[in-house]
Amino acid sequence: MKSLILHTTSRLMMPILLMFSVYLLLRGHDLPGGGFIGGLVAGAAFLLQGVAAGPRTVRQLIPFDVGLLLPAGLSISLLAGVPALLLGGHYLTGLWVALPVLGRIKVGTPILFDLGVYLVVTGVAVQIITLVAEEERWRW
Repeated sequence: MKSLILHTTSRLMMPILLMFSVYLLLRGHDLPGGGFIGGLVAGAAFLLQGVAAGPRTVRQLIPFDVGLLLPAGLSISLLAGVPALLLGGHYLTGLWVALPVLGRIKVGTPILFDLGVYLVVTGVAVQIITLVAEEERWRW
């Protein structure tokens, strides 16, 4: 699509959408949000860029193969449950550690699980978007 307004708006909106997706990822354990919806918002940011500038631009924005996000995210999500097993608990039981550098903020295994889900959903969304857009009959 050759629209100057869409192209300019998509370049301005992409960083905002990606920051919002990270916000949703980080607040998702205690409030609505999390890895899934954060990944969908990140995928929507790349979809908007793909509609405005084409799938080649989306591939250039990501400096590595998007397919690598899938095994990386699955590995992180699976490994998030291991610390509880090592301490004698049930798999995927949440564990938290207080970091004195961050004040009263605690970091736990649920954020690792959400991070893995975020990577998988973002990778799948971007992969589907670029594959469909590169198909001849679906040219934008």
